[in-house]
Amino acid sequence: MISFGLITEGLSDQIVIENILAGYFKNPNLDIRPLQPERDKDDENKFTGYGSWSQVFAYCRSRDFQESFQFNGYIIIQIDTDVSEQYGISQQDENGELTPEQLIEKVIAKFKQEIGEDFYSKFQQRIIWAISVHSIECWLLPLYYKDNNKKSKLKNCLSIATAKAIRADFVGAGSPISFIGIDKFYKPAPTPRLNHPGGCYTLNKELVKKHNFTVDAKKPEYYREISQQYTKHKVLMACYQNNPSFNSFVVEIASKEIVMVLEEDW
Repeated sequence: MISFGLITEGLSDQIVIENILAGYFKNPNLDIRPLQPERDKDDENKFTGYGSWSQVFAYCRSRDFQESFQFNGYIIIQIDTDVSEQYGISQQDENGELTPEQLIEKVIAKFKQEIGEDFYSKFQQRIIWAISVHSIECWLLPLYYKDNNKKSKLKNCLSIATAKAIRADFVGAGSPISFIGIDKFYKPAPTPRLNHPGGCYTLNKELVKKHNFTVDAKKPEYYREISQQYTKHKVLMACYQNNPSFNSFVVEIASKEIVMVLEEDW
């Protein structure tokens, strides 16, 4: 079976991509191998080492990256663009804010430099780009909203403002209690104020209403539950085109023309 190596910012990103792949190929038993960060062998909800955008670039510069093509059919590289300025990619040019497609192109160009043009040219057909503009949480919005503008949102998809609004409303403004654990203190979880700036059209807003939790703390089990919906091929096909960078990822997969050979076909 064809294998996929994952290089991502974190464990939650890996989980979302795993479920997207399962839905795209209509196969929940794909051979998916987390490379960066590595998954804990004894607990799928934990990873070893460190996860961040800087670690994604570091891995792509490493010997491990080059050797990974010996053991994996395809390598998926994921990174968010919310802090792209920190890794040298401006989100604007002389004409104003870059489109998602323009930003993705610039990020890929940056990776080509980090990887090395010669090596990239040799293996580019086996690299699948998952550049999430501006975060992978934006890819989850089509699961919870019907309005096109809400489904295609690019900024503040998770919304820190929403988190602060909930804490102020239900714990008290200036409370020392962290919002990260608020879902542990309140059952059912509170509903955000709809008129609060940033409190509308965010992932956390709908998660609170429908699942009684938020994902500020990046709990893997929560991301697994949410993105599990994408393991259904029909759901995935109905949702991915609503978000520009999500669409780019699925188009990337399709462009490789990957044919999965089932064991019974051998």
